[in-house]
Amino acid sequence: MAERANLNDPTAYQLALTDPEGWWSDWAKRLDWFEHWHKVLEWEKPYAKWFVGGKINACYNCVDRHVAAGKGDKVAWLAEGEPGDLRVFTYQDVLDEVQKVACAFASLGVQKGDRVCIYMGQGPELTLAMLACARIGAVHSVVFGGFSSDSLEERINDAGAKLIVTADGSWRNGKVVELKRIINEAIEKGCPTVNHVLVYERIGQPLAEGAAAYDRGTWHDGRDVWWHEVVGSTGTTYPCEPMDSEDLLFILYTSGSTGKPKGIMHTTGGYLTGTSATAHAIFDLKDEDIFWCTADCGWVTGHSYVVYGPMANGVTQVLYEGGPATPEKDRYWRIIERHKVSILYTAPTAIRTFMKWGDEYPQSCDLSSLRLLGSVGEPINPEAWMWYRDVIGSGRCPVVDTWWQTETGAIMITPLPGMTTTKPGSATRPFPGIYATIYDEEGQDLLEKHGLPVGGLLVLKRPWPSMLRGIWGDPDRYVKTYWSKFEDAYFAGDGAKMDEDGYFWLLGRVDDIMLVSGHNISTMEVESALVDHPAVAEAAVIGKAHDIKGQAISAFVILRAGNQPSPALEQEIKQHVAGKIGALARPDDLFVVGELPKTRSGKIMRRLLRDVAEGRALGDTTTLADPTVVRALREQYEDREG
Repeated sequence: MAERANLNDPTAYQLALTDPEGWWSDWAKRLDWFEHWHKVLEWEKPYAKWFVGGKINACYNCVDRHVAAGKGDKVAWLAEGEPGDLRVFTYQDVLDEVQKVACAFASLGVQKGDRVCIYMGQGPELTLAMLACARIGAVHSVVFGGFSSDSLEERINDAGAKLIVTADGSWRNGKVVELKRIINEAIEKGCPTVNHVLVYERIGQPLAEGAAAYDRGTWHDGRDVWWHEVVGSTGTTYPCEPMDSEDLLFILYTSGSTGKPKGIMHTTGGYLTGTSATAHAIFDLKDEDIFWCTADCGWVTGHSYVVYGPMANGVTQVLYEGGPATPEKDRYWRIIERHKVSILYTAPTAIRTFMKWGDEYPQSCDLSSLRLLGSVGEPINPEAWMWYRDVIGSGRCPVVDTWWQTETGAIMITPLPGMTTTKPGSATRPFPGIYATIYDEEGQDLLEKHGLPVGGLLVLKRPWPSMLRGIWGDPDRYVKTYWSKFEDAYFAGDGAKMDEDGYFWLLGRVDDIMLVSGHNISTMEVESALVDHPAVAEAAVIGKAHDIKGQAISAFVILRAGNQPSPALEQEIKQHVAGKIGALARPDDLFVVGELPKTRSGKIMRRLLRDVAEGRALGDTTTLADPTVVRALREQYEDREG
């Protein structure tokens, strides 16, 4: 495979190290620019500008240029829905449809620089809406179609969205997610910037036999507009807006340790360079490949490796709207068999779930079309890595275990197929052009100081094209969150170690962000939702190790006077959190306690709660105001677990 790999020259690492600007410039030249840049990089820490003065459009690079090159008949999307419906889009189809959507957006008053909130299931209309925003120069803010109305309203208002794009509903795990109803609830809380809600009729009459009739929710004439009434009737051609390389492409919200989501900003030229380069090299994309990234576009993986990275490379993709166990637990493997998927990119959470379900499901399907497997979202344990390679890949498919973040925009640490000798559970080496190392708490480079092996805090020491450009509306928070701990490096928030071969092993978050099923959830956000329940006086939340999810949420709550603990109340509180934030944030465990372990200054010692939840020996308790509290918690926890 090494000879055929898109990136197969080991000297690339040294080349990128000695001339990073030349390295990234060569990748940027693979894109189509309306005007060439006059400077590769301007770096005034912590702000970077890449390909300064260049003019480009992300939609043009993902769609138009492939049609112009004579590839309009090539299939872009094999869009399969959970009920079994299948729609096939060529690149010409995508170009036709995205122009219609862009015209519809313009007819609803959307202009360059306006923010558009997209809240949909993982169907082709979501991707069309993203590309239409890019085409006209609007900024998209995609919110995962499972978040609650509270979370949605907060994101709409923070971005100041003028238009919301949604659907009457979406399919997930045999049920309809009532997207339009949730949108109504969010707007009723107060979203003054919203002028229109564009609604795609995805559900209409139930598609699945036996599915319950669906209530689309209250319709607001003048505000709400049907997709099928304006898309196509307001125009069919819309030229791509030339965008400055540093013009904003999208805002994507991720959890923050203060509880308030951070609107991560990504611009056009550098982000597209980073995602297209990594997609081409790491997934080794060939013209004949069928690529399937299972991520939802509500998360950054869907932005970078469903939309912009693969489409800039003109690949054929599977889009799937639905769950992995509907109608049976072999759904993913049937999709691979049916569409001859050659590259699969999914999460360790999913892999561990498939392991739990049993080998018989993948073994009942023909997976011989697969040639490369990818993992994303959190560190993958070696057992899951081996299962993925051996059962799904039949021992013949390279596994690219990737580390990156919403903030980095593109993959940072990864094997390169055909070049890297992999180790189960290790993300191996930084992608060429990425300078990652390990610091201690004082900001010393432990690799330089001690050599290998070494462990500590993962940092990135040089700017890269797809890096975030800030936090929407909060530049001080950007500096404080990512650039205040160390003066000369971006701190990723993750711990890591490097082994004797210089391979990276990711250890997870070192702050108060939990990584649940590959998604960042802040302890503060969940704690705020818990104390919002009228029965809860105080709460502390930790993420504990979980075989399937990576981390599961454990909540410790103190009840208000007059409330008695009961299984019914515990379930009610858990559901309250899901209603406030979304189902992902629903605690797995909830313990009603009399007191929480606190320092003499009143700080909750979540580290000790984690020790309790994971059955470890208790760490240092000398700073606690009352050391007996944590011992009593341990006894209660063990009684419950036993």
